[in-house]
Formats: sequence, structure tokens, C-alpha cells
Amino acid sequence: MHKNSVDFVWVRCLCLLGALVQPAAGQDAYAIDGPRNEPVPITRISAVVILDGVVDEPFWDSIAPLPMSMYSPVFGGQLTERTEVRLAHDDEFFYMSGRLYDSEPDGIRTNTLYRDLYSGDDLLAFVVDSYNDYETAVWFITNPAGVRNDRSISNDAEFTGGIPMNQDWNAHWDVKTTQNEEGWFVEFRIPFSTLGFQAVDGQVTMGLTSYRVIARKNERQIYPAIEPVWGRIGFAKPSQSQRISLQDVVQATPVYVTPFWLGGLTQTPALRSPPDVPAARWRTDDLPMREMGVDLRFSPTSNLALDVTLNTDFAQAEADAQQINLTRFPLFFPEKRQFFQERSSTFDFNTGGFTDRLFHSRRIGLSGGEIVRIYGGARAVGRLGGTDFGFLNMQTAGVGTAGSENVGILRLSQQVLNPYSSVGAMLTSRLSSAGTNNIALGADASFRLIGDEYAILKMARTYDEVIDEGGSLSASVLQARWERRRDEGLAYSGEVRRVGADFNPGLGFQSRRDFLYYGGSTQYRHFFDDISKVLSAAFIVRGESYLRNSDRSAESRSVAPEVNVEFRGGTQLTVGTTSTYESLDASFSVAGVSVPTGDYWFHEGRMRLEFPRAWVRRGDATLTAGTFYDGTRVGVALNPTWTVTKHLEIISGYEINRISFADRNESTTAHLAKLNLQMALDSKISFSTLAQYSNISDFTSMNVRFRYHFREATDLWIVWNEGFNTERSNGLDPRLPASAGRSILVKYSHALIW
Repeated sequence: MHKNSVDFVWVRCLCLLGALVQPAAGQDAYAIDGPRNEPVPITRISAVVILDGVVDEPFWDSIAPLPMSMYSPVFGGQLTERTEVRLAHDDEFFYMSGRLYDSEPDGIRTNTLYRDLYSGDDLLAFVVDSYNDYETAVWFITNPAGVRNDRSISNDAEFTGGIPMNQDWNAHWDVKTTQNEEGWFVEFRIPFSTLGFQAVDGQVTMGLTSYRVIARKNERQIYPAIEPVWGRIGFAKPSQSQRISLQDVVQATPVYVTPFWLGGLTQTPALRSPPDVPAARWRTDDLPMREMGVDLRFSPTSNLALDVTLNTDFAQAEADAQQINLTRFPLFFPEKRQFFQERSSTFDFNTGGFTDRLFHSRRIGLSGGEIVRIYGGARAVGRLGGTDFGFLNMQTAGVGTAGSENVGILRLSQQVLNPYSSVGAMLTSRLSSAGTNNIALGADASFRLIGDEYAILKMARTYDEVIDEGGSLSASVLQARWERRRDEGLAYSGEVRRVGADFNPGLGFQSRRDFLYYGGSTQYRHFFDDISKVLSAAFIVRGESYLRNSDRSAESRSVAPEVNVEFRGGTQLTVGTTSTYESLDASFSVAGVSVPTGDYWFHEGRMRLEFPRAWVRRGDATLTAGTFYDGTRVGVALNPTWTVTKHLEIISGYEINRISFADRNESTTAHLAKLNLQMALDSKISFSTLAQYSNISDFTSMNVRFRYHFREATDLWIVWNEGFNTERSNGLDPRLPASAGRSILVKYSHALIW
């Protein structure tokens, strides 16, 4: 790509972004109907709050509790236990207290002391749409032991463009609890610097939802009275929150400087001499590691968060869960590194399905599963008026013959017409010192037209130094989608998408290219009377078709009807079938067996049973059986979880797929097993072990992590990673060593706060 071309791209993109940030005419004048959108004033206090979980400060009794109502098992039913939740604020903090009375205090469940883990506990939670954008929110949860669980919400808790809940987001906040013969009691203290907000004439408007879970009764109490008609996590939808107002909030602007020290040892096996020497044996090469770095976090204003990192390292990140790939397309792995989590939804630009996207942060600092050194970078996210903005720039080292890279992302999204509609743009750049540059431009729009009807339009174009592009259309993706977002009654979606053969987002994820897609779904869900043991039943049909751009011949097609039944106790049963057509231009390997070129129709049935998450012994089981290309497949997946005590939870999984091709006299069996032990002495000291085995790769991996959490952003981590060769006699001489390599790392980070 010539420099003039790159400059032209940047100028054109910046002109587009400049146009988008201009507020729409009359933007400040829109009105939203409904009592939930009339802000309820929150009491401002001057008294000192002693955060001890006792809830005995006199001012709490002067504040009216929130009028809770039953969400489940019977919407609008009589609450079985008294709940008093109150809200207050001062200059620096948002406070929430709960007096959670219980007529059977021995039945109160505290099943875990492990942070960010839900194990069927009793809960008190708050979902805060702090920017009042009706789409995103932050979520704070605690159990009777005061264990913190935080996450963020995007896309108004809708699963249409991927998973809208980020469980890896962590924030600075505090909570304390106590328990006695009357029930349990809690006090939250959340810094406004954690929430982020916008003030207009000294007034801040946010959205808020609060709920209590009484696990043994499968009872969820909620404020406001959100109906259970929005599916999955509909109780956390930012658009359904109650608007609240806070007066004269002046956010503190703390600076968090977190230096870290990392030391350790990496050991890898190597041959002592060339392999043709009979006496050759494996040796272990030691590579000591000593690193220092620093992270800085600063919010100069209430609606802007800045993060700077130098010599970045993510040694403490949890290992990826292994998967069995039964397709010819690459697997997708989610982001777990903390630096990329803050308002990560700002950078969302979905280009199809759950995985395809213009930007995927795992493309930074990782290459082929191997870690790439990150020299440093900066990140800024925030909201100004109705505009969400995000900027990210990082510098990484080179890998092999590839040069070092500078990666940059710029994202803007402007609210238009109403709080549920927006237009936006994105620019990504991947510039290499070796000259293999890649730039992507995208524009998107989402409109709520009437009721629950949404129209979504997207387009993106990539420019790649290596690819000899066939033209703008060949290097672009175009998408149009219409959907009705509702879980009760009739819901539907329809989508058309075209992806060119040369479309290559260098910082994104694209599972397949060069196709024209038609697809959609139809669902009808019925909610039963309160006396029924069945909460709801739904009939769902999904269909999709991928056509080759060259001649419009079918590459892939599928239709998948299913029935879903949800019982009032929380159990779910899903039964369905899938009919699939695949036209293969090239053979591919699945679980070690080759599938030849040709056209295939195959059909399978499946049944999935999910047990209530509130059970101490819970999990899910899936059975799949049917034809598979020119053979057959039987698959079983079991994922049991057992909360042994509040100090130990055992999360396990086993998946087996038996694939047979009788006409070719070939078969294979793919096994995948995992064992995850989550242990916590208290809310500060935790220990986790994740062991995974796959017979396809003949490999077992171990990820062991010890954490001492002194206080927020001050931690001691000890991490051990090791791989084991489970099939050592692989026809080579000498045999493979038992250990495929190990690393032992110690990381200490200490937050300095001004």
C-alpha cells in the first residue's frame, strides 16, 4: 500500500468520524415515555459511612427502601422474605445497603469464597447504567460472605451480536456483609471514578436495577418490576432499568499507578545431540525471566478513563478452555486479559454470528497461541454527550521474520433519533516494520424503528499490503439485519451478508470469506399460568445459507428446529434436529480423519438438559446423534459442577465424539476432558487448578494459579503452567519426554493511589 493511499484512507475515515460525532438535530429534545424513565432522586448524605455491613447508621432509616417485586418463580407473586434495599450518595461514592431478612437463617446459602464465581449462593446485586445510554451497564454482586463478583453488560443484554456479558471485567469497589438470626446485611461502596458518568447542570442521571436471590427457593426479587419476557439475562437489561438522579456529584480523580515485578523460569526440552545418534537423550533448557513494568489508570473527568501500560505482561491470565473442532473453520477464543476489559463493548463491531468481528483484542500480543512481547500502549474510553468513543494504541515486538508492529484502533458511536439507536465508525491499523501493513474501516448503524423492531446496517473495507485485492467489493463486508427483540410471543430475525474474498481484518476475526449469506430465525415462546410447573415453552427454527460469490452455488446450508422447555424450578430441556448441507472444494481433517471433497447432506438430533444453577450439584448434559458427512457421529458432553464447601468447588467436563465412515472403513474417537478446582481460604487467598486432556493432540495441560489479594490492584500471583506428552512413542527416536515444557512465574503488583 502506497503512503498516499494510506493518507487518503485516514483522511476519508477522519472526515466520516467527524460527521458522526455531530449530535443529531433535536438530540437533546427526545422524550422517552414510561414511569421508569422519570428519574427518582437519590438521597445525598453528609454523614460518615462506616463500611462494616451492619447497616446501623441513622440516616439509612430516613431513606425509603426500594419497592421490590417478585421476578421469579412467579412474576408479581407474593414475596416470601422481607427485603429492604436503600440508596444514597455523597461526593465520592455511591452507597447501597441491604437488610435481607430471612425466616430460616440456617437456609441462607454461602457456597463460595472465590471471587467472580457464582455457586448457587444467595445474592444481592446492582446493575448500573452509569452513562444513561440504555445499552451498557456495570454489574456488582455479593453473597452473604461479602465475596465480590463484578461484570459488565453491553448491547442491552441481547445475544444478537455475541455474548453481551463480560465476566472478566474487574473494578475498584468495596462491600461488607454481616449475618445473624434475622438474616444477612450488606453495604456497598462504589467510587464514582469506577462508574463513570455525565453531569448536566450538576445533575447526573443513571439507570439502576437491583435484585435479591434466595437460592433455596429459586426466588428472585427485583426493582423495578421488569417482566421476565426478555430472555436469559433480561433482568439486567439497561433499557429496562429505573432512571435515578444524583445532585452535585463531583467525582474524585484518583491516579492508580501499579508497578509490577515478574520473575520466574521457563523450561523446554531439547535434544542433547542430533537425533541420528543412538545415545541421544532429551535435556532441559532453562530460561530465567526477570521483568518489571507499570500500569497507570487515570480518569481526568467523570466521562473519560485513561490506561497506560509499559512492558505489559499478562502472566496471571487464566488458560484458554480447549475445544474439539468438528468444522473446517478456525476456533474462537475470548479475551481474558484485564487491560482490554474496561468498557470493552465500546470497541465492538460485529460482522456476523457470535465470533466474526472487525476488532478482536487477542490479535494483540498473541500469535499462534504464543505470547508476543508488548512494549507498551495507551487506551482511552468514555462518553461525551451521546457519543461513545474509544482509542487504543500498542507497540509489540516482532515474531520470527515478522517485524515489530504498531496497532491502533479508533471507535466512535453516536446516539441518534432515540436512546436505542446509533450510528458509528471504526478504524483499525496494523503497521509492521516489515511492511506488511493492514488497515480496516467500518461504519455501522442500529435503529429501533418501532416497538421491539430493530434494523442494523454495517459495512467494512480492508486494505492489506500483502493481498492483491480485486477491488473494493472484494475487500469488503456488507450486512443488513432486521430483528424483533422479544422473548415472549413472536420474535424473529432476518439477515443478508456479503463478504468478499479479499476481506482481511488484520486485527479482527473472520471465520470464512468469499460468500453471500442469507439466514434468520423465528421463535414463539409461551409463558404458562403461575400454577404450572412449567414456566415457558418455545418453538424455534433457525436457518442459514452460504452461497459462493463466484457462481452463487451453495457452499453451506442448514435448518435447525428445536423445542425449549423451562421449568419453574430452573431446569431446562431442549430437543432439536439439524439438517446440514456442505459442499467441499477441498478436503479437511476432523479429529484426525480426512473428509474428502464432495457434496453432503447430513442430519442429527440433539437433546440438552440443564440443571438449575442454584443447586449445589448442577451442570448440563448434551447428547447428539446422526449422520456426519458420509459417515455417522455420536457425541456426549457432560459438564457437572459440585460445590463441596464454600472453600472448594469442582468444575469438570467430559466430551466424547465417535465418528465413523463405514464406506471408507475409517473411524475416530475424540476425547476432551477438563478438571477445574476452585479453592479459596477467604476472600483474599485463592487457588485454582485447571487440567485439560485431548487425545487428538495427545496432550495434557496444567494451569495452576495462586493469588493473594492484599487489596484492589495489589496482588501476589504464583502461576505454574506445564504441558505433558500423553503419547510419547510417536515413531520418533528418541521418545518424546514426559514434559513438553513448563513455566513457573511469580508476579507482584502494588497499586499506588493518589
